[in-house]
Amino acid sequence: MFLVTSRYYRIDRAEHVAADGRRLRYVRRRFLPADAPGAVLAEHVVTEGDRLDNVTARHLGDPEQFWRVADANLALRPEELTGADRLGSRLRIPLPTGGP
Repeated sequence: MFLVTSRYYRIDRAEHVAADGRRLRYVRRRFLPADAPGAVLAEHVVTEGDRLDNVTARHLGDPEQFWRVADANLALRPEELTGADRLGSRLRIPLPTGGP
């Protein structure tokens, strides 16, 4: 259902049976890690105009891996990491792993 690089790859699936008997499949809720995971590959200083997908493409070679940077910085909303109020802050770029 999800690619191995997806943040949802290892999340359990569930099914809800509606009152009319329809079976509705869904992915269970994904929680942020309890603390910043793993080794740091690099740090990125946020500058004006930064977008997390571009930062991730530059450092990890894949813009769709933005969620790894969000997890490494314990951010629930990835867009908050590069907002105007974050200029000059440092983002941890995690060392890529073999899976999600």
